[in-house]
Amino acid sequence: MRSTPVSRAVRGRWLLAVGASLLLGSTGALAEVASPKVSLVPVTVPLGDPSRDYPQFASAMDLASQGYVEKEFFIEGKARRYDTPELNNAILMSSGHPYRTRLLVRHPTSAKKFNGVVIVEWLNVTAGHDLDVLWLTTAEHLMREGYAYVGVSAQQVGLNAPLTGLRAWSPTRYSSLDVTDGGSILDDSLSFDIYSQAVQAVRNAGSSKALGPLKPVTVIAAGASQSQSFLRRYHNSVEPLTEGLIDGYFMYLGIAGTLRTDLKPKIFSLDTETDVLLLGRFPSRQADSDKLRTWEVAGASHVGYTNPSPRAPIMERDQLPVADNSQCTLPALSHVPTAHVARAGVDHLTRWVIKGTPPPTAPRIEIAAVTPTGVTAARDAYGNALGGIRLAEHAVPIATNTGLNAGPGYCFLNGSHVRFSDDVLRDLYWTPGQYVHKVTQVTMNNLKAGYITPADALATVRQAAKREITKRRR
Repeated sequence: MRSTPVSRAVRGRWLLAVGASLLLGSTGALAEVASPKVSLVPVTVPLGDPSRDYPQFASAMDLASQGYVEKEFFIEGKARRYDTPELNNAILMSSGHPYRTRLLVRHPTSAKKFNGVVIVEWLNVTAGHDLDVLWLTTAEHLMREGYAYVGVSAQQVGLNAPLTGLRAWSPTRYSSLDVTDGGSILDDSLSFDIYSQAVQAVRNAGSSKALGPLKPVTVIAAGASQSQSFLRRYHNSVEPLTEGLIDGYFMYLGIAGTLRTDLKPKIFSLDTETDVLLLGRFPSRQADSDKLRTWEVAGASHVGYTNPSPRAPIMERDQLPVADNSQCTLPALSHVPTAHVARAGVDHLTRWVIKGTPPPTAPRIEIAAVTPTGVTAARDAYGNALGGIRLAEHAVPIATNTGLNAGPGYCFLNGSHVRFSDDVLRDLYWTPGQYVHKVTQVTMNNLKAGYITPADALATVRQAAKREITKRRR
């Protein structure tokens, strides 16, 4: 049979793959991920000091009272540059690229409190600075359960963005950091091996001292939003070359893209209504399997409401810009707390990896229509989406909460919260007690289903009891 012509692009990729196979070995697997040099960066000034000689986005929580400590380390070494073709193993493009970046580490001070699990988050840089999304979402739960946490600055924007990137924000502390090989590689193609080496430093915590006296048993990779997209590429392309380095993946606030399910690690994917309808998660939906579990939270937004905000005091202290959502078309920020589901999800993924117990399945958000212009959710008479995980804030509503909004900037990620009128509330709930009773029923059902933790179930009922629900006219 006559051979099919091979395009120059395909031939070039094939030659790269052959070269990579020679460097990687005949099996196609990396012999070993390099162990970076790890150096503790001391903090000698109080957080918020004008010198800024302290970790950007250091936690504002009282970690010591929880038996935790926060430290910052620099890691450095030489990184490989990868091409990450969709749903295929990574292709090694070059190697030997020097880098230096940071790890932001929070861990129990006592080995007795440590549960053996380290969550390594690919820090999000969408706002032009590092953002530890999963930590902000789950910190109290992680500390209550004894997890260790490591945030990795892997992308060049987090280091080099004007004013807010690490190097500009604090030249005193961060001027030596570089993930671009001196500005020659600006496409973040080094970020994947830098992340691998950060995980290797965690795995080798005994020698690197990154976790103090702790000896990790299980490593969970995590990424949110843009970082989820990078972590998806890492899982699909680099994971096959680093098998055994990462035990599970927590994919949070997803963006379009399919995940491979032929690899060893378990994957837990958690999406909001915004992600499903606007960010491409609906066309990327995959069936649950023995490797992948996906939950979707109805009424929740990509950026959600929290009171008090865990981010606000840090942004103010570090003088980082705060997004203005006052110009959004609808009142911004859904009040459906995706964080409650995320905390349960972390525990489920941990059990799945360690004990082989899969997370429970969950219904998906119901879709009414798919057109060339977008995806539309099925909604009830009040405009709230049907299907999905239905937290009490959504299933026993006092407002229309959606993952949709419009307006300048990032308004489209903020979702919306429009409180019902007093007349509607009177029609729905005879008394405040009736409202609390309904919230309690839904919350206990969600707890039994495994969608929330006991601590968040209790907090939900207590919060409902404090809410002012208009009484019916007599």
